[in-house]
Amino acid sequence: MSQSQELTPIDVDKPLFDLGTFTGRFKYYAWMTDPRTVLLPSERLLQAKEMMEKYRQGGDAAQRKESTEEVHYNMKLYSSAFHPDTGELQNFCGRMSFQVPGGMLITGGMLAFYRTVPAVVLWQFINQSFNAVVNYTNRNANSPTSVTQLGVAYVSATTSALIAAIGCKNYWSKKATPLFQRFVPFAAVAAANCVNIPLMRQNEILSGIEVKNADGEVIGQSRLAAIKGISEVVISRIAMAAPGMLVLPLIMEKLEKFPVYKKIKWANAPFQTLMVGCFLCFMVPTACAFFPQQCSLDTATMRTFEPELYEDMKKRTQGVIPKRVYFNKGL
Repeated sequence: MSQSQELTPIDVDKPLFDLGTFTGRFKYYAWMTDPRTVLLPSERLLQAKEMMEKYRQGGDAAQRKESTEEVHYNMKLYSSAFHPDTGELQNFCGRMSFQVPGGMLITGGMLAFYRTVPAVVLWQFINQSFNAVVNYTNRNANSPTSVTQLGVAYVSATTSALIAAIGCKNYWSKKATPLFQRFVPFAAVAAANCVNIPLMRQNEILSGIEVKNADGEVIGQSRLAAIKGISEVVISRIAMAAPGMLVLPLIMEKLEKFPVYKKIKWANAPFQTLMVGCFLCFMVPTACAFFPQQCSLDTATMRTFEPELYEDMKKRTQGVIPKRVYFNKGL
């Protein structure tokens, strides 16, 4: 290890990429959602957290043994596995780094087995169970949600997905071409996301989420901030699934007409699963990068649409209200 590597102080809370630009956010999420981190044991992830806490506390830089590369890798592990609000270790199924392996298996199943109602019901149930875990894991954790609210959100989202999937299947089987029927899974996923995410995070909409000033100090609550953040998450999640679920059916419609492919029908599900994985490798960081995770809101908008929360913020800041407030929208 070089002398400069040992002595150079590193701010582990400072992003390695420019999160103010789409390109910077794409690089960050491609780095942070690396699926390989899911394979690491909890002990290794906790070591990364311990290192982060040690650096935050300061101390003598000369006594630190990690190289810059090692520190950056531990920052990556921490970002991928721990909640930004609470610092708690997340369920591995709910981490964004599990979106590629988890999403490719489930989406591949939905696309390959869409022709019968039982198959549609099974795969939508599996998908919404997975989505419920992801949505809960990536919520704004400063707004706790009760078990009852989680149950209502899960049942409502699963029901909406099944209604959309079965309704579209029954209607399109009579009115639409076989190609158009391949888009039934996407219609169900889009409808369910519009229900699942807001319901899973309903407490944020009802009570508001914490908003901070530019220095990171909590100065109030805002329901508008919650609505804005959740809306952006819904858009990102639908966009994340769209290319694989819209482009792949077009590819399969052409591919299945080749005599060679007809002889290896057993390869249908594995091939579609692999292709979805390829799409997700690019779309997970792309969709996450659409909007900054640390969103902002104009306080003038709060004054117009939620005056009671604006007045509370005015009291907390002794009348010195910033032009914009900031909050974690979740992923």
